[in-house]
Amino acid sequence: MNNILFRTLAILSWLLASLTAYAQMPPQSGSGQWGHGQPPTAEQRLQRMTQTLNLTAEQQQKIKPILETESTQMQSLRADTSLSREDRMAKMKQIRENTVSQINPILTADQQKQYAEMMSRMGPGRGPGQAPQQPQ
Repeated sequence: MNNILFRTLAILSWLLASLTAYAQMPPQSGSGQWGHGQPPTAEQRLQRMTQTLNLTAEQQQKIKPILETESTQMQSLRADTSLSREDRMAKMKQIRENTVSQINPILTADQQKQYAEMMSRMGPGRGPGQAPQQPQ
């Protein structure tokens, strides 16, 4: 009887320690999903763009501050509770369009096409018509 009780307590202690350690682990950066309801960081987006578009080091240097600025603006916008949902969405669309208009000139023609496809696959969260415009 004591042996069973001892084993049960040992297993429960091990489970509690494991759960505590898991809960204290920082989120994994750069791997797969970025968390439930959390947008990717500027660094994660740059990594994805680099991988998908085969960006050069020079392109990465130029694009990174653009993505960081967009991320900061979006965070501020999400924190602004004074705006209606419609106003917030409209401002997000405007910020995204501004970002796309700054990134597109840095890309080659082929990369622009891939970027447009990548943005169109982002889904409804990006809003309708959010794919980058091709230069005319």
